[in-house]
Amino acid sequence: MAKKKQPAGTPAIVALTAAGAGFTVHAYEHDPAHPSYGEEAAQAMGVSPDRVFKTLIAEVDGALVVAVVPVSGSLDLKALAAAVSGKRAAMADPALAERTTGYVRGGISPLGQRKRLRTVLDASASAHPTICVSAGRRGLEVELPPATLAALTSATTSPISRP
Repeated sequence: MAKKKQPAGTPAIVALTAAGAGFTVHAYEHDPAHPSYGEEAAQAMGVSPDRVFKTLIAEVDGALVVAVVPVSGSLDLKALAAAVSGKRAAMADPALAERTTGYVRGGISPLGQRKRLRTVLDASASAHPTICVSAGRRGLEVELPPATLAALTSATTSPISRP
């Protein structure tokens, strides 16, 4: 029996392809010396940092939660906790985030994670026709409509970032 051929790419790209979602892949040469993965991506793609979103893993009341916020801002942990009806939020241990998602820091995608986690997308995403998120590897981004990202990750949308 012949094996069914899987789409090539990272788990995020495989998930997008399997869902039949419209997206664009942007690749760039990652500079390990750059101080910010997100700002590096925005500069390399020539895109406003308001349209490039970083994927952060936090713990809210002991449960891991994915927060997707613009690289031009930072995550408001109190707002994230409130968005998921929690009391206390803190950034997750990076090693735990990597093990749980299956991605390395700086390349964590909200899509195609090893373990599906509750996801919150910052409300500012809806101001853009498309946003960029990590495609699952440093130096690789996917551009897609925020509604598509929210649908594929079952994300709630809430104002969870601050400038």
